[in-house]
Amino acid sequence: MTSLFAFAGPLSLAPVRAALRALAAPVRRLTRLPHLPRLPRFSRALPLAASAAALVAGLAGPLAAQADQTAICYNCPPEWADWASQIQAIQKDTGIRVPFDNKNSGQSIAQLMAEQKSPVADVVYLGVSSAFQAKDKGVITPYKPAHWNDIPADLKDPQGYWFAIHSGTLGFFVNKDALEGKPVPRSWADLLKPEYKGMVGYLDPSSAFVGYAGAVAVNLALGGTLENFQPAFEWFGKLKANEPIVPKQTAYARVLSGEIPILLDYDFDAYRAKYKDHANVAFVIPKEGTISVPYVMSLVKNGPHEANGKKVLDFVLSDEGQKLWANAYLRPVRASALSPEAASKFLPASDYARAKPVDFAKMAAQQQAFGERYLQIMH
Repeated sequence: MTSLFAFAGPLSLAPVRAALRALAAPVRRLTRLPHLPRLPRFSRALPLAASAAALVAGLAGPLAAQADQTAICYNCPPEWADWASQIQAIQKDTGIRVPFDNKNSGQSIAQLMAEQKSPVADVVYLGVSSAFQAKDKGVITPYKPAHWNDIPADLKDPQGYWFAIHSGTLGFFVNKDALEGKPVPRSWADLLKPEYKGMVGYLDPSSAFVGYAGAVAVNLALGGTLENFQPAFEWFGKLKANEPIVPKQTAYARVLSGEIPILLDYDFDAYRAKYKDHANVAFVIPKEGTISVPYVMSLVKNGPHEANGKKVLDFVLSDEGQKLWANAYLRPVRASALSPEAASKFLPASDYARAKPVDFAKMAAQQQAFGERYLQIMH
């Protein structure tokens, strides 16, 4: 991991500053010449100035080359969906460095809007409803990457503004050791019981896409629709009495530590904890139902390293990129990449049958209004 962080820091300017001081010194001496007979000193200074200029030029080349091998991705945190392995593979395969970024979907869109006149990012990773917002705000641009034709029609924008790379199913990520002997909850109703007071966490649905996905899941499971979120608002109102924990960023480590015993999260995080970190955890698809949702990527409009950004987008859909997602227990958008071995780690298909279909466009259209109402209820 050390090599991955090495490129994320600022480039050292000390050699450039030293070269510029050397370049300026002869000029400063010229301003102190009292009369013309001392011109030979000026002629001796010219080679020094030329050498300094050559040094600056020599340094600028490698520094520019290093910058040119970068692609900035918003919302690519190493602890989420195993972006750490994906980014390492991108650099190994393409030579392109992608610094880690811990924004969530809402924060990423806000940053892209703030930087619209002078973009910093090249690509962005978003929950599907956030991608509709990004398109509406004009901060992303069409690109149809390699393997475009392998993506199902309902998992991509027809013009190429966004496309799914993988998906997850929402449920309960439970640290069984942290339950202190209490049973593993099996339903949305269970989470309202007083015995789980201070134990339930979820990401802020007014900002993080996974938080909003959880709200949609509980709403549909309890009889609501994408036009009627009243069941979800009533559920959150009752949950408030149980003093839930509501972080804004991914909380994987906080579940493993036991700080958050029960987190509304995706299956892939729970499977990662169980099979890779060997934690005593469970993943539960609540008996009332849930949803499965895709995560997507887009090319940022007028990004500074567009060609590199396109290579990153090509890679995450490549055979190797999709296999990495599958090995991190996500469902790759190219279904052929999910090996029987990886599939065997998932809950039975009968559990996943409780995941309800979702109209992602309607889900996106309601996100802002839901977030505003949620904040009124919970704060």
